[in-house]
Amino acid sequence: MDLCAFCGERVPRWNTMSVSGYHIREAGATAVQELAFTLADAIAYVEAALARGIDLDVFAGRLSFFFDAHNDLFEEVAKMRAARRMWAGIVRDRFGVTSERAQMLRFHTQTAGCSLTAQQPEVNVVRVAVQALAAVLGGTQSLHTNSRDEALALPSESSARLALRTQQVIAEESGVANVVDPLAGSYYVEWLTDEIEREASAELAVIDAIGGATAAIEEGHYQKSIAKSAYRQQKEIEADERVVVGVNRYGIDEPTRMEILRVDPALRDEKSASLATLRAERDGAAVDEALDRLTAAARDGTPTMPAILECARRRATLGEMSAAVENVFGRYRPAGGLW
Repeated sequence: MDLCAFCGERVPRWNTMSVSGYHIREAGATAVQELAFTLADAIAYVEAALARGIDLDVFAGRLSFFFDAHNDLFEEVAKMRAARRMWAGIVRDRFGVTSERAQMLRFHTQTAGCSLTAQQPEVNVVRVAVQALAAVLGGTQSLHTNSRDEALALPSESSARLALRTQQVIAEESGVANVVDPLAGSYYVEWLTDEIEREASAELAVIDAIGGATAAIEEGHYQKSIAKSAYRQQKEIEADERVVVGVNRYGIDEPTRMEILRVDPALRDEKSASLATLRAERDGAAVDEALDRLTAAARDGTPTMPAILECARRRATLGEMSAAVENVFGRYRPAGGLW
């Protein structure tokens, strides 16, 4: 067990902070944007740790990353290979980190939810398999495979099981997990890795010129870039320049026949009753005091994590804790105008 540098609590040695690019990509970003924006966010975290006097050889080794895996197998593999190379160089050259562990980029991958289609949803099984294979070939440390019916509803039990079996076939039958970086040395993969690194490095330079990730978010650079990319991709689909099997090519005039999960509305009433019971049984005054301390910590600029933990111990809800800090920070509103 170690002491957390942010809150002073005792935490397991394996405890990590995750830097996510998944939702950046799901919003419509390109592979290059996903990589550049995610690394820029990680740089901001490291700079914040450095400003607090935290040992970066320790802190950087606690970072993990979260990437999206899309349909272009080679592009996704190259993105993940470029990510490892870029991060090692960033922490070594920009921050002087000497620990080999701290220079490693460990990452989780989830297959692309935004690529799933409501039309011919069984085809999503193939998409997920290709995306999962790309993630494994790219060196992911852990993997989430989406279910075939997620464009229609929450996953059914059978669909979730099939998604799991997809991982298991890749892990246990394909042999690709037995080799480290199996596509290394391929002319195309090496060239594409270099190209993605070059383009992502150029985007990082733009973000640095703006003032870093926080400034880039505040002035709307991320949002505008992603919106333009998403718009361009949608126009390509509508113009048949980008093929989506079963949507703008190879469609069939048949209704979808798939048993989807239907949540019993009674569950909502049960959860509402459970929440009412929680609020009736807890010490309301103690909850209010803990929430006030959280608001004060946010207002004073002191670490909020101890106050958050105290709120949780007093059985405050996540919504109540969010409202407590929103009183100080407000709610994020995107910068006006996408173009």
